[in-house]
Amino acid sequence: MLRMFALTVLILLGRAVQAAPLAGEFASIDGGTLSIEDWRGQPVLVVNTASHCGFTGQYAALQKVHEAYSDQGLVVLAVPSDSFNQELGSADEVKEFCEMNYGLTLPMTDITPVKGADAHPFYKAVASQTGFEPRWNFNKILLDLNGEVVATYGANTKPDAPKLLRQVEALLP
Repeated sequence: MLRMFALTVLILLGRAVQAAPLAGEFASIDGGTLSIEDWRGQPVLVVNTASHCGFTGQYAALQKVHEAYSDQGLVVLAVPSDSFNQELGSADEVKEFCEMNYGLTLPMTDITPVKGADAHPFYKAVASQTGFEPRWNFNKILLDLNGEVVATYGANTKPDAPKLLRQVEALLP
């Protein structure tokens, strides 16, 4: 009986940990910081990006989703990363590349590690809570209005994929 009680408590504690809202402060590519906490009450789509990746064309879809849904509350956050050795050498180069080639106006972080021991605390928390760690560039994490992970997607799921957009639309206030 005691063993069953202990197991039940551990399961409930595990669920509580998994359901904890995520927070995280990122260095902004424009200077200053970007905080997940500032977007509480809004859905947030966090995407690790890279400028020299076969999926880099997804920047166009990210911008399109940003333009279509930002007025309704969605935040699309691009997180340039060199975790897969495919990012430009500096934040200034990334910013110029994205503005010139994709007209990006969505919020972007500075170049940020997204996997392994050096991963940003946000990505470590996602991995701890959900087991999800980006396996490549352009992986997506969708947070609900409370900052909890609703879904994760790999690089093959485009930002404007119907299954992803249905989940975004269901979260809009």
